[in-house]
Amino acid sequence: MASVTGTSISMASFKASLAPSSRTSNLKSVSFPNSGKSFTTLRMQPARFRISCAAKPETVTKVCEIVKKQLALPDDSAVTGESKFAALGADSLDTVEIVMGLEEEFGISVEEDSAQSIATVQDAADLIEKLIENKGA
Repeated sequence: MASVTGTSISMASFKASLAPSSRTSNLKSVSFPNSGKSFTTLRMQPARFRISCAAKPETVTKVCEIVKKQLALPDDSAVTGESKFAALGADSLDTVEIVMGLEEEFGISVEEDSAQSIATVQDAADLIEKLIENKGA
């Protein structure tokens, strides 16, 4: 039996039946008791929850190189998949130039709506692989 209280859910067993219409948008934590002992409570942070298709490491590496080149960053600059363009000093014009460099390098075309959703190197790499996959289909 599952019970919803405030912003948490407590499970009396692993079988829970929530009505399809129930909403959990305000869910903050989940606890699963097991024979009187509880597992660690999982804390939810909706703003950080996202599903990623995890682009290939070589795609991420290539995007990192293009970002460094477009932003004229030193070779020893730490640019990773989690790097945000804004944190690297990119403004909106720089971001447009990065997208153009990615389009040229990977032979893709990025729609304006998709380009606006790119905030990190990983976002760009994931979008590139999605576009390449769609192009091949």
